[in-house]
Amino acid sequence: MPNQKERVLLVALRKPGVSEWEVNDHLDELAQLADTAGAIVVGRFTQRLAKPDPGTFIGRGKVQELSQEVRIRSVNSMIFDDDLTPAQVRNLEQETNVKILDRSGVILDIFARRARSREARTQVELAQLNYLLPRLTRRWVHLSRQVGGIGVRGPGETQLEVDRRLVRERISRLNKELTKIDQSRQIRRLRRESQFRAAIVGYTNSGKSTLLNALTGAEVFVENRLFATLDSTTRKLALTPQTSILLTDTVGFIRKLPHHLIASFRSTLEETIQADLLIHVVDLSHPQFRHQMETVRTVLTELGLEDRPRLLVFNKVDQIRDGALEWARSNYPAAVAISALLGIRLNELTQRLTEIVLREYVEGDLTLPIGQGALISRLYRFAEVLEMSQRDGLLHVRFRTHHTTLNRVKSLAKS
Repeated sequence: MPNQKERVLLVALRKPGVSEWEVNDHLDELAQLADTAGAIVVGRFTQRLAKPDPGTFIGRGKVQELSQEVRIRSVNSMIFDDDLTPAQVRNLEQETNVKILDRSGVILDIFARRARSREARTQVELAQLNYLLPRLTRRWVHLSRQVGGIGVRGPGETQLEVDRRLVRERISRLNKELTKIDQSRQIRRLRRESQFRAAIVGYTNSGKSTLLNALTGAEVFVENRLFATLDSTTRKLALTPQTSILLTDTVGFIRKLPHHLIASFRSTLEETIQADLLIHVVDLSHPQFRHQMETVRTVLTELGLEDRPRLLVFNKVDQIRDGALEWARSNYPAAVAISALLGIRLNELTQRLTEIVLREYVEGDLTLPIGQGALISRLYRFAEVLEMSQRDGLLHVRFRTHHTTLNRVKSLAKS
């Protein structure tokens, strides 16, 4: 979207069996996305259909109605709550003479604005190009009035084919670049393999970055908008003088998150996949927090993490609605209720984390020959060294390690 705020209409389809409040809740979230992308929402419309119209998604009659609203309200764009096919976008733009976006397009726009690191920018560009490639045909007409950009260097089918080839080549280069970035990540993970890793996961805008800041002083950017941060941030959190963990803030989840975005952000989500514990943060003040919890569970299942140890944290207890906290405590007695912003019950959270870590880890003793640098290096990979001393020409080590790597650490004495 351009820097000047666009005036947009929001459009959703209500299928049989879907309640009105559910459609409105989805449109409320779409309005938040539009606001985050820098647009002004001037109206919202729903259409009841058994299934999407293949040509216009909402049917010709509704398109004519929206065309009138476009003129009356001086609308620049329409945003649909579901993904559209290239043909539907082309037909809608021809009928309404305004730009047509779908939910994926808006999310990509936000991601492009928010990406800061080299990795996030690479991932966003890859997702954008995968989204753009099948839509180049319609953008050929739409963007021919603009200067610069893919697919706008002159009319003609030959140039369009050239652009498609260039996009495919760029996608290939970006995939190779992400592979290199991921290899660097793997090396960094090996260096900290001995440490307990916890990933903060949750719906977007649930307070994940605020929690990381409150616990570690990370100073991650925080804003009351969807997808305020995209880059994963890892910080060390000291639970006791002898116990620390690595805590990672991850990109938030959202309903109808485009699959090509999940694929592009796979390396970022690797921090979640590699974690020993998932800290699921829930915005208890949100009217649809239960549905948001289910969305997060669904995405975690798609990532193969349904059985990963999880700590449920209900956040924003300072803003909750009547009955929400009672429901949470009744249904999830093992959860922790906090306010990351105000620091309420953070001590209870760190105590719970300490209990979890100590349950998963065991301590032991090891005796190694002095001067075996390679063995010491391997020891630091798999264990946290608590004490080290020299006696009788030998190196005596007191260590702590995850119970799954205990045998690997003990085997060093036999090397």
